[in-house]
Amino acid sequence: MTSILKTLLRAPLSAQFGFAVILLYLLAALFAPQLAPYGETEVVGEGFAPWGGQFLLGTDNLGRDMFSRLIFGARNTLGIAFLTTLLAFLLGGLAGLVAAIRGGWVDQGLSRLVDILMAIPQLIFALLILSVVGTTATSLVLVIAVLDATRVFRLARAVAMTVVVQDFVEAARLRGEGLWWLVTREVLPNAAAPLIAEFGLRFCFVFLFISALSFLGLGIQPPTADWGSMVRDNAVLITFGDITPLLPALAVALLTVGVNFVVDWMLHKSSGLKEC
Repeated sequence: MTSILKTLLRAPLSAQFGFAVILLYLLAALFAPQLAPYGETEVVGEGFAPWGGQFLLGTDNLGRDMFSRLIFGARNTLGIAFLTTLLAFLLGGLAGLVAAIRGGWVDQGLSRLVDILMAIPQLIFALLILSVVGTTATSLVLVIAVLDATRVFRLARAVAMTVVVQDFVEAARLRGEGLWWLVTREVLPNAAAPLIAEFGLRFCFVFLFISALSFLGLGIQPPTADWGSMVRDNAVLITFGDITPLLPALAVALLTVGVNFVVDWMLHKSSGLKEC
């Protein structure tokens, strides 16, 4: 724990800012019921009530407290985005490592399948599938994870290709080690740094993608609080010069910037370059 704190203290200000933002969002997600003054779906006043007084950031179109909805939105949006990114890495990362190690028809088959999926625009494909299977949380996670796994596959395969040609991997093959040993003991440890950095970037893409789907009505469904749908539900206020609809958008943008600051620092640190 002490070494982690020392590393964070030596990090540049941008990375420290990013870690602070991520920590703030994690606390909001974990302790949403304790931090929010009202319930997630509780109607507590008239629609579009102004800021101040009983409602710190006013109310939405149905009279629900905006501040409470923003806090609960952190739990819902971030939780689903994290699960989706994790599943995408399990599917795409493992498939990419196996394709690089096995080669031959396994590599060709998986690569061509990924090429076909990547040839279809991601947003259109997601809208099509979700409109058919429905927009439950489970279908949302599965559909986006499969689509994003194609991007993870390409990176994992490319990184693993530079590792499988090394002498220590060939020595493991000659010892008769199996596929699982090669993946977990030989290739993955030497490909972990770019994959970890990609996890942060991919989380941002998934996070933004879910918000976009929710804004279009095919993401996280009401009455569950979600930042994308909150922008859509309150967009009419912009006509009257009210910035309330921009608050969920600002929450999305701030987390994206914070994660990217941390990822940039991790990439720079893993590259072995000295700070200027």
